[in-house]
Amino acid sequence: MIAPSAAGESPGAAETPAIDIRGVTRRFLTPEGRFNTAMRDFSLRVERGEFVCIVGPTGCGKSTTLNLVTGLIRPSAGEVRVAGEPVAGIDPGVGFVFQSDALFPWKSVLANVAAGPRYRGVPKDEALARARAWIARVGLADYETLYPHQLSGGMRKRVALAQTFINEPRILLLDEPFSALDVQTRAVMQDELLRLWSGTGASVVFVTHDLEEAVALADRVVVLTASPATVKSVHRIDLPRPRVMSEIRYEPAFVAIAHRIWNDLREEVRIGQSVGQLARVAA
Repeated sequence: MIAPSAAGESPGAAETPAIDIRGVTRRFLTPEGRFNTAMRDFSLRVERGEFVCIVGPTGCGKSTTLNLVTGLIRPSAGEVRVAGEPVAGIDPGVGFVFQSDALFPWKSVLANVAAGPRYRGVPKDEALARARAWIARVGLADYETLYPHQLSGGMRKRVALAQTFINEPRILLLDEPFSALDVQTRAVMQDELLRLWSGTGASVVFVTHDLEEAVALADRVVVLTASPATVKSVHRIDLPRPRVMSEIRYEPAFVAIAHRIWNDLREEVRIGQSVGQLARVAA
């Protein structure tokens, strides 16, 4: 189980948010030599143990949000704090599941899942034992000797989740991890993610283009504006847990929440499409 706070934290640490993004602006230089503003006055607070989904138009800065938390990029203005401390580099307590497979193609399932603990100095026998336990938890106990190219897309995602959860991250970032999967496999993986996350105490930020996915998974859904991104609105998802995707999506309350968020998101999608069309014409 993942402890909600590290040993030695002050008594008030539990009130400190897992992630605190304060007034962030992010600019970058384009290949043409122009500055582009990806985010402007962006603020977001994620509480400990909370599951937050981020939705918004294509290219609005959703993935940039995750990269700021990891320390892979820095804000041009404002600040990002994790567990109350400014982000100063890559934090080993932050796990990241990417949209594309991030498995080592030359390693077996077992070696892939054991890689994280081994890199952190865990003895080989212990790392392998922990890896086998996590492989069993994601339903792949009979496949630990296979290689990524021998697995289906859904099976590779299961390996990626085991590869991440074995490191006991206190913060889990996911960037459209199930977008390449078929509808049926995606629903299974959404349920699998909720099952693995439940009871860990980890805080989750999940980026998706799928509004139904966001509503099914999240405690709160954050809607971003078209680029440059800022937070347009935040919607609390008052649906009981545990949730099963194949059942909850037909509940009247689910449909009502999704409809309300879509009304909020629709305008930003149209703006994003208009900006994209203008950019193509200018090019």
